[in-house]
Amino acid sequence: MELERARGKFEEYLSGYDRENDKVRLKMIHTYGVTEYSRQIAGRLGLSEEDQELAQLIGILHDIGRFEQLKRYDSFEPDTMDHAGFGVQILFDEGMIRDFIEDGQWDSIIRTAIARHSDFRLEGIQNERELLHARIIRDADKLDNCRVKLEDTVETILGVSAEEVGRTKISKAVMEQFKRKESILSSMRKTKMDYWISYLAYFYDINYKVSMELICEHDYVERLIRRIPYSEPQTRIQMEEVEKMLRQYCEERLR
Repeated sequence: MELERARGKFEEYLSGYDRENDKVRLKMIHTYGVTEYSRQIAGRLGLSEEDQELAQLIGILHDIGRFEQLKRYDSFEPDTMDHAGFGVQILFDEGMIRDFIEDGQWDSIIRTAIARHSDFRLEGIQNERELLHARIIRDADKLDNCRVKLEDTVETILGVSAEEVGRTKISKAVMEQFKRKESILSSMRKTKMDYWISYLAYFYDINYKVSMELICEHDYVERLIRRIPYSEPQTRIQMEEVEKMLRQYCEERLR
C-alpha cells in the first residue's frame, strides 16, 4: 500500500501551507492522529493486512481538502468550503491520488471514504468494503477530534476562551436533538455551548464497539465535559444531565 510513500507525499503537499498557523498545525497533527486511530480500529476489528493499510492510507488523505480551506478562509466552517468534496476533486478529478499510490484498484473505496467522512449521516453505500472503510474513517476522525478538543486551546478550536464558552447557554433545539441521541446539524449551532455539545454528540455516531472501547479507555467523555467551566447555571445543570446520558449510552454500547 506504500504508506511511507504516501506520508512523504503528504509532507510535500503541506509545504504549500503555513505550518506555523495554529489551525494548519492542528490539522497536520489531526491527520496523523486519525491515521493512527484508523490503524487501531482496523486492527481490533481483525481485518486483513491490506485493509489495515488501506484504512491508514485513507486516514492520511481524508482531510487533504482542509488545508486549502484554511488558506482561503482561515476557517473550518462548512459554509466556507466542502472540504471533503474538495479533497475528492484534487485527488481524483485532478489526478493527485497517483502521487500517493500508483495502483488504482482501491480508488473507489478511498474516494467513497473521503467523500463521505464528514456527512451528517452515513447512508446509501451499497458496497460492503466501501461501507467498512467509510465507517472506520468516520470513527477514527471522531476519536482524534476528542484528542484535539483536549490538547489544543479552546481559543484555537472555538475562537474564545473556555471560560467564555461556559458562560453561554445551550439552545433549546440543540439540547432536544442531543436528548434524542442524534448528531447536531451544523446549521443548528448558535452559541459556543452549542458547538461544544455538538462535539459530545459525536459519540452517538460511533459505528464500532471497538471504537467505543477506545473512547472509554481514554476516558474521553468525562475529560471533554470537564474541559469547560460551566458558570452559566442552566448550562451547568444541563451538562450534568449530558454526562449521565453519555455514560449510560457508552455502557449500553459496550455490552
